[in-house]
Amino acid sequence: MKTIWKGAISFGLVTIPVKLYTATEEKTLRFNQLHGTDGGRIKYKRVCSIDGEEVPYNEIVKGFEYEKDRYATLTDEELQALPVPTARAIEIERFVDSDQIDPLYFQRSYYLVPEGTGLKAYHLLREAMGDDGKVAVAKVAFREKEHLATLRLRDKVLVLETMFWPDEIRAPRFEELDEEVELRPQEIKMARSLIDSLTDDFEPEEFTDEYRVALEELIRKKVEGEEITFAEPSEPSKVVDLMDALRASVEAAKASKPSNGQRAASGSGSSGSGSGSKSKSGSTRRKKAAGE
Repeated sequence: MKTIWKGAISFGLVTIPVKLYTATEEKTLRFNQLHGTDGGRIKYKRVCSIDGEEVPYNEIVKGFEYEKDRYATLTDEELQALPVPTARAIEIERFVDSDQIDPLYFQRSYYLVPEGTGLKAYHLLREAMGDDGKVAVAKVAFREKEHLATLRLRDKVLVLETMFWPDEIRAPRFEELDEEVELRPQEIKMARSLIDSLTDDFEPEEFTDEYRVALEELIRKKVEGEEITFAEPSEPSKVVDLMDALRASVEAAKASKPSNGQRAASGSGSSGSGSGSKSKSGSTRRKKAAGE
């Protein structure tokens, strides 16, 4: 992982020098655009709209269009010199319970790693946050934008999660949702029964990107010259009676759910937290997050 930002966590009068690393990566297949008739690669050029010449990167500057075809140009030096304290520091504003923040606000996750003399203060903040289970709400500026963000613990590392600002969240205005719909009590009861049947612990390793796996297999067959065959997609069943569909769904969910014995057997050979970790209290989980 490459460092994308260096600064400090500002925690009251305590300053903790840190480095920022991107915590996630997208696992997706990248396609190039080709000319369908001869297979030639499609390329794009940066061309000036005035003289028609291709422009090298070192001659490109940023411009903000304040009127039609009129721009205010900005240099990297001017952007870096903006008088914003969060350009060099992650300013912790307050601590809140994590369940107060709607997940809709979250954008991207980053790892924060202590640098140099900040190691002890980093450990101190981590231990203190692990004891009360709160997240820090902060502000930080990088990549030409100031971000609202949270700091939380994940195992032994502090994670910075950038957030959308309140005015960047679109209001959900949909006329369809204003229509009155009559629901029978037995339909609600059966729907809740279906939810109960599908309720289980979240185990990320149990989920796979089936589309990517199928796409990789298709590409492999293409490369090796194998015949490509496709099965006709099945038509989705039409819901005639909502109660019948709910009842059938509950029965199918119960039939596909592994028994406690099967779950225990599948988890007995695993290392690490194991199946016993699910019975730990919230306090124990917080201590584990703090690295104890």
